[in-house]
Amino acid sequence: MQDYLKIGKASDLERFKERIVYRIFEILPGFFSLLIIFLAVILSWLFPFWVALFIITFVIYWFFRTIYFSFYLWTGYKKMEKNEKVDWIEKLNQLPSACYQISDIDDWKEIYHLIVIPMYEESLLIIKDTLNSIKNSDYPKGKMIIVLGCEEKVRNSAEPVALEIEKEFKDCFFKFLVTWHPDNIFGEIAGKGSNETWAAKKAKEFIIDELKIPYQNIIFSSFDADTCIFPKYFSCLTYYYLTSKEPTRTSYQPIPFYINNIWQAPVISRIFAFSSTFWHTMNQERPEKLITFSSHSMSFSALTDVGFKQINVVSDDSRIFWQCFLKYDGNYRVKPIYYPISMDANAAKNFIRTMINIYKQQRRWAYGVADIPYFLFGFIKNKKIPFSKKFNLSFELIGEHISWTTASILIFALGWLPLFLGRAEFSQTLISYNLPRIMSRILTISMIGLISSIYFSFLILPPKPPDYGPFKYLVFIAGWFLFPLTMVFFLSLPAFDAQIRLMLGKYMGFWVTEKERKE
Repeated sequence: MQDYLKIGKASDLERFKERIVYRIFEILPGFFSLLIIFLAVILSWLFPFWVALFIITFVIYWFFRTIYFSFYLWTGYKKMEKNEKVDWIEKLNQLPSACYQISDIDDWKEIYHLIVIPMYEESLLIIKDTLNSIKNSDYPKGKMIIVLGCEEKVRNSAEPVALEIEKEFKDCFFKFLVTWHPDNIFGEIAGKGSNETWAAKKAKEFIIDELKIPYQNIIFSSFDADTCIFPKYFSCLTYYYLTSKEPTRTSYQPIPFYINNIWQAPVISRIFAFSSTFWHTMNQERPEKLITFSSHSMSFSALTDVGFKQINVVSDDSRIFWQCFLKYDGNYRVKPIYYPISMDANAAKNFIRTMINIYKQQRRWAYGVADIPYFLFGFIKNKKIPFSKKFNLSFELIGEHISWTTASILIFALGWLPLFLGRAEFSQTLISYNLPRIMSRILTISMIGLISSIYFSFLILPPKPPDYGPFKYLVFIAGWFLFPLTMVFFLSLPAFDAQIRLMLGKYMGFWVTEKERKE
């Protein structure tokens, strides 16, 4: 295996010149984001007229971009709605074995599902709900291998939960394994990825290899501890796996719904939960740009080919895509399956703590920016990947991360910066007088996007608990109108935080999202 597939940061490289190249790639995203903000301020002072024209054009562009993506949201939602109604077991029964894209399989029931659930200090309620959702799914339980990955460092608090779960569910599936990931392993970043890799290796050693199950017959699913699947998830996934072109060179991405505890979460947390859901629903309509995120599935064959997930990175869920992409010389993709899973919205014990946790969660997601130096360095090393693929993916991913940090700041700052910093002659111009009015009108029209967001959020909103009055719906609707005001603080600033840390070499560790859920 190529050594560069296991790089976590620049210092992991032995050669000085390679460390310098990788370090430059680590600096680039933060440098470009800071440069854009710096130029916005300087040019607002030196060339306020041109900046005013730019920001009007930029806001109009974002307005039409929002409309464009709303069509993706609608079509993605309709496909998901259709897939929820399909009887996937019946489709599998009717599917001729000649149509299988996996060799040496005569029956779909030969496909096993390896489900790894890394847990930290989650409550019994959360883990139990996750296991019950798998137990209540329509796929044969005799073909499911469940691994509950626990952390040795919190054994005192986690072991009672693990023992209770094992007692209740060990006889419900083909195999049930509890693993304990040791603490302070050299070269690891303690977190989901390292725990999951330990658990998957133990499943391979004690179950899969002992029973001589072919790796291509196993679909590996990486789930967060709070992931609850919808009833037909595994049958839907199996159908896509058997019918996809080159299934072992493909990851399978569901749509994450952050709704498990949505009625218990503060209103701002709800809005960010739904906005994340909408973003991933839209991305299902852009498969050529889709990258694995959070809970996802893939062939166990591919997982073992790349030596399992990296144990020295924070964003392991997206990194596994890049590992496979580089390993297979660009012949790897993510396939949307247009089927939902549900997870928790961010909710802590009080409002202030929840807001802090939203910031930290967004920062951890934004730390996926560390994939940029990884794949840029990999593109240099791997000469077999077509240049067009390298360019398109690099341009898209780098652009998205820079936009993540700068777009909302530019929209909210450039509407007034030329007025405050522009020279006296600019204040006498017609555009100076009209800039606030034009911006206000465009942004007001853009509020139509919020109305469509409210509509879609009601479509996927779970039933309101009986003890919650109708006033909750009004609060929920009102919360959407806070979203534009919070974008800078809970989108741009966490992303800047992540990029600056990477830029300065102050590498992040894995932060475990606090999960608070009531009965």
